[in-house]
Amino acid sequence: MFRIKTINQISPRGLALFPPSRYEVADNLENPDALLARSADLHGAVIPDSTQAIARAGAGYNNIPVKQCSEQGIVVFNTPGGNANAVKELAIASLLIASRDILGGINWLSSRSPDGEKDPSALMEKREKREKIEKIEKEKSRFEGPELRGKTLGVVGLGAIGVMVANDAVALGMEVMGYDPYISVDAAWNLSRAVLRADTLSGLLAKADYLTLHLPLNAATEGIMDRERFRVMKRGARVINLARGALVREEDLKAALKEGIVSRYVTDFPSQALLSCPGAICIPHLGASTPEAEDNCAVMAARQLMDFLETGAIKTSVNFPQCRLEGRAPCRLLVANRNIPNMLGQITTMLAELNINIVSSINQSKDAYAYNIINTDQDVPQAALDRLRAVGGIIRVRAIKSPPA
Repeated sequence: MFRIKTINQISPRGLALFPPSRYEVADNLENPDALLARSADLHGAVIPDSTQAIARAGAGYNNIPVKQCSEQGIVVFNTPGGNANAVKELAIASLLIASRDILGGINWLSSRSPDGEKDPSALMEKREKREKIEKIEKEKSRFEGPELRGKTLGVVGLGAIGVMVANDAVALGMEVMGYDPYISVDAAWNLSRAVLRADTLSGLLAKADYLTLHLPLNAATEGIMDRERFRVMKRGARVINLARGALVREEDLKAALKEGIVSRYVTDFPSQALLSCPGAICIPHLGASTPEAEDNCAVMAARQLMDFLETGAIKTSVNFPQCRLEGRAPCRLLVANRNIPNMLGQITTMLAELNINIVSSINQSKDAYAYNIINTDQDVPQAALDRLRAVGGIIRVRAIKSPPA
């Protein structure tokens, strides 16, 4: 029986996928085979040696100590696309509130409520006694803004979310340009033909009336929107950032807002500096906060863990390569190792010395790590597993019975 320890509250729809006959799922298990988490920060946490995998029910994984997990041979999964529609809808809402000062108008109207009255009908009745409706009609011009139709939207990052935002913006009548030098084949297939390709980020920034960021945060993208990038932007542009706060250098953004280069900045990552910054609109990290997104991510994470624990297959891992091997055999050997020369040779030689025949196998690598799935014609004894674990460069070894038909 596999043991799954949950961290945070996980959607019941995801947990219901684990068959009780094969899985024990709880938040207080010792020596779990896998962890299932959402936003809990695991940096500094003690991860038991028994842990084979960690599934993050969400696309971001900054809360997972990925490097530490890699060194322990723990496969870290995320769920890209599970919350894509939720974030896309918030991006469309952000485009609208960046254009027209809807929030400013609502707040202004609420501030004029006598005696703190918040009921709209009561508010109007009391106001009509105190002031003319014409006053409100005159003041509303302070909150006007441009329509989206016919404006140019630049989408930086064409993953699951970026593609959905681009396609919906086309449907709204916007001219859409996309920039992503690493776009996947699947994303390209799903992208509307009406989306124009930008050859360079600078070229996109110079033309965009609106800019929306949908990039992962890494060494190459941190601070990608800095002083130099803001300088080439179309004056008065509106910027949306629902991806990661650190993609934008705050001091450079504040300067761009002050100079009028950026007229409005909407972000899902509030900070104390931005809360008091004119032109910045902060949302309290609501991108994936929908019941549908929580269900989708939990279901994806549960399926990833089940597939990995039962068959050794890896999909959408952030630290190990995608790897799957079809076919059946009496035993399946799973080996995680450093991506250095002669590792596969040492594994196969050792199996041959033990008269264990390889029926089929696959070896895949990703950056500094590699992963092997090896079907054998007999069970691999514990002594053989111990010998493999002792080989320099091998991080983790396990053997499982043939996956179900």
